[in-house]
Amino acid sequence: MPRNVMIFAAGFGTRMRELTKTTPKPLLEVDGTTLLDHAINAADRAGLQKKIVNVSYLGQQIVAHLKHRRDILISEEGDHALETGGGLKKALPLLGENPVFTMNPDAIWTGANPFAELLAAWDPERMDGLLLLQPLETAISHAGKGDFTLAPDGHLKRFAGEGRAFVNTGVEIIRTDLVSAQDAEAFSLNLVWDEMLRSRRLFGVVHNGGWVDVGTPEGITAANDHLNGQVDV
Repeated sequence: MPRNVMIFAAGFGTRMRELTKTTPKPLLEVDGTTLLDHAINAADRAGLQKKIVNVSYLGQQIVAHLKHRRDILISEEGDHALETGGGLKKALPLLGENPVFTMNPDAIWTGANPFAELLAAWDPERMDGLLLLQPLETAISHAGKGDFTLAPDGHLKRFAGEGRAFVNTGVEIIRTDLVSAQDAEAFSLNLVWDEMLRSRRLFGVVHNGGWVDVGTPEGITAANDHLNGQVDV
């Protein structure tokens, strides 16, 4: 069972426009707490043991921000954009376990702990990956059209315009041997998910609570409103 988590903090945050010219997106604040700390706090509450944070763009600010946390290790990526899959692959020696959790910190959660939800549904006999989902109609500040459809038994398919659409919330459990087997240095985890979809070993579970996509300045406003009770979900 997974006990360690990779938190992705190496992106450029270009959709945040002026806000990320001098500040990395994970250090932007919602309700007085950085996005990165919201993610770390969720991992702490779930009792996860080891936390790895990757850094690239303005990464030294993140390193300085985390210097007091002896339980958090940094995966340095330099100036290279390794994407989610490449970043996870580079950090595997630090994570040291298979499977692991991964989390994108550019979201705000209410309700059940996302890691606990995934852990309760994880079945390694059937699954190579398990994604936490939010119904598109309740995904606050999300501009996309949905990522997956969800079968009654939990199997996922790419959303193709028919059926109920679900959004990938950015938290998952994933087998790392499928990541390390990729030849490329930089790649998206979508490549690994596609392999799992072909073998019918990619599953999903729906989050019991609210979720806000914090990818834009408008998302920060929506997240503040949500945490202060101004949005119903």
